[in-house]
Amino acid sequence: CDPKADSTRLLLGGLAQKTVLDTLREEGEDVELEDIIKEGYGATRCVESGGPEPGVGCAGRGIITSINLLEQLGAYGDQWGLDY
Repeated sequence: CDPKADSTRLLLGGLAQKTVLDTLREEGEDVELEDIIKEGYGATRCVESGGPEPGVGCAGRGIITSINLLEQLGAYGDQWGLDY
């Protein structure tokens, strides 16, 4: 929940990534997994959660919203071969 949304920047070759919450604010509920996950160095799957608008809510809610959306979109499915 980095307010600058730059925690994945090195993995993405210096590029910025739009956050999950910014994507939801701009595109509504019609979001695809490809809209919020980018492939970085070594095939690392990168997501930036983001946070609420300044002065509104807490960052923890942004993380919960992001995790719930990722679950709904199947980001944690067996097909990804995730290593926990």
